[in-house]
Amino acid sequence: MDGDRVDIDGGIMEGGGQILRVSTALSCLRGLPLRVRRIRAGRSQPGLRPQHLMGLEMIRDLCEGKLEGGEIGSTEITFTPGKIKGGTHLADTKTAGSVCLLMQVAMPCVLFAASPSELHLKGGTNAEMAPQIDYTVMVFKPIVEKFNFTFNCDIRKRGYYPQGGGEVIVQMSPVKELSPINLTERGTVTKIYGRAFVAGALPIKLAKEMAAAAVRCIRKEIRDLYINIQSVREPDDQAVGTGSGIIIVAETSTGCLLAGSSLGKRGKNSDKVGIEAAEILLKNLKHGGAVDDSLQDQLIIFMALAKGVSRVKSGPVTLHTQTAIHFAEQLTKAKFTVTKSEEEDPSKDAYIIECQGMGMTNSNL
Repeated sequence: MDGDRVDIDGGIMEGGGQILRVSTALSCLRGLPLRVRRIRAGRSQPGLRPQHLMGLEMIRDLCEGKLEGGEIGSTEITFTPGKIKGGTHLADTKTAGSVCLLMQVAMPCVLFAASPSELHLKGGTNAEMAPQIDYTVMVFKPIVEKFNFTFNCDIRKRGYYPQGGGEVIVQMSPVKELSPINLTERGTVTKIYGRAFVAGALPIKLAKEMAAAAVRCIRKEIRDLYINIQSVREPDDQAVGTGSGIIIVAETSTGCLLAGSSLGKRGKNSDKVGIEAAEILLKNLKHGGAVDDSLQDQLIIFMALAKGVSRVKSGPVTLHTQTAIHFAEQLTKAKFTVTKSEEEDPSKDAYIIECQGMGMTNSNL
């Protein structure tokens, strides 16, 4: 702490953009001035990339704050937040930078705004190293809404690597406070569904091959369930560029959603894309957790803000999740504990992430 300013080392633990997202969102929410040094020191190209800068600028505009050091390649920023306001906000990465990561940084903030918000996010909708927009809609949305808020996500255009060009509009209304969640009962898998997609110059045949390969792979482990993976070709007026990929979701008797996904790229066999997604799903089903490995870190900030005790059963805790917990504790009064789940079944490798939330309340409402 330098006076009231929180000093963050962006090079520790996961050492990537997530540190920036969690700490600026919480700085904005708590009205704490922030300095982040050694930004993305753990990456091959350290410093701010376009999507990180856009996220920062959107947060700055959301709360009429001040941002210094905000340029591409910058490894240090200072941020002084103001008061969060609703309304329409635009962020355009002008690249295939992920719209889902832009959503991650803005969403906690606009929940505590004075009025409803509409976020116009432009960039990559299905990008490497980030959740696909389909994951956000099919898995993240229904689970995160258990914190007692809702949002609408309208996919206007899909955009793929390298040019991006996708466009998503997110609408949400503010809340007084967030409720804690309890996601500890996994239940049994009741259905498996998904979508395999192609866009641009690629034939629908590739989507069908991805889906068929995924089904064959899942069938080796799960024989008695109908698996419904739709093969789709994205309409040309709703997609920019050429891309392909697949997401497969398993739904359980207790309403848990776990997924596996994969993206196609030049030179990568479509069977391999389908098998990769299926293997990720099966691995998520094997550990016995109630959330998959991609969701655990995305829930941390909401658990920290909620009022009361949240409990989530996950597989092995990822470095992304450990990093989110570290910075959430540093910037809020939330307290996390992670314990090995007492499983009857020794083949399961599950953990309970428990959080006594700070009970953030919206002073605007």
